[in-house]
Amino acid sequence: MIPFLDLKSLNQRHSKEIASAIERVLHSGHYILGNEVSSFEHEFATYCGVKHCIAVANGLDALSLIVKAYGFGPGDEIIVPANTFIASVLAISANGVCPIFVEPDMDTYNIDVNKIEEKITAKTKAIMPVHLYGQAVDMAPILAIAKKHKLKVIEDAAQAHGAIYHSQRVGDIGDAAGFSFYPGKNLGALGDAGAITTNDDILAKKLQALRNYGSFVKYQNIYQGVNSRLDEIQAAVLRVKLNYIDNDNSVRNKVAHAYLAGIKNPIIKLPKPGFDKSHVWHLFVIRTSDRDKLQQYLNQKGVQTIIHYPIPPHKQQAYEAMNDLSFPITEQIHREVLSLPISPIMTDQEIEQVIEAINAYKS
Repeated sequence: MIPFLDLKSLNQRHSKEIASAIERVLHSGHYILGNEVSSFEHEFATYCGVKHCIAVANGLDALSLIVKAYGFGPGDEIIVPANTFIASVLAISANGVCPIFVEPDMDTYNIDVNKIEEKITAKTKAIMPVHLYGQAVDMAPILAIAKKHKLKVIEDAAQAHGAIYHSQRVGDIGDAAGFSFYPGKNLGALGDAGAITTNDDILAKKLQALRNYGSFVKYQNIYQGVNSRLDEIQAAVLRVKLNYIDNDNSVRNKVAHAYLAGIKNPIIKLPKPGFDKSHVWHLFVIRTSDRDKLQQYLNQKGVQTIIHYPIPPHKQQAYEAMNDLSFPITEQIHREVLSLPISPIMTDQEIEQVIEAINAYKS
């Protein structure tokens, strides 16, 4: 079976360096907000091209804390793509803010920038574009809309580590950005982990307190904060793996382009990469109305696939009050998408096996 993602083998490539990094933490005697976290924050900020990185416990907290730090709350609205993982929406509603959904562009699966402005009201405070599947959103029109209406732009960059929009990496385009380092991400920890990037000095300072019980000085609490601190071990692991992210993304790009060139089955809709280096191929997502049958067939042929995501946020039980909303493009996407195996350790033989299996499929 070709696994969708072989995390064990991915991390074993760096086992000696990771073990050394963990041992360094063990012998430091400092396990919360120590040198490993501060060093990773500096290194990841430099990588993204931003002034500040604030390391937190996970990607959801990263987005939620940005919303909290801006002071958005009940009565406010944030525009978000209807086609996204539910974490984008949870980060908004967790602060009492109302998510306002916008349909995606069917070619990129990212938010349709031409449909954003019609959703802006007097209550709108921000736009949260999601660089879905690893492909950077077309940000220039969003920045122009945000400037016109005096809105904040919060990038959900959880799936797009290293993606470049023109000359800027994601995380350095909007006012702030949230990243996830969940183990399966292009830059993945060995557990939950996340970070916020921003060039806003005041916002960064507030976020540093909010993640730590709202405190800069122990037992002195300025804000009603949370406990969302990246631990030293995960920071040490991420420091190792950050050195390899660009090479890994390059290999993912090679796999993706092999798929794009090799898959010829007419019932398969292939993804459309945009600007040069704007897609880091966290996921390679195809579409077909025969999705469930194709998935079963590929499994029989020894190819593991995953559906990202079977149910859109507005149809989830958690958002029952929104279940009657209709977003037909989003709903079609969620009925048809299927993610193929893609990783920096796939062999040429495995890639060819996936291509051959898909091309041989008949509905």
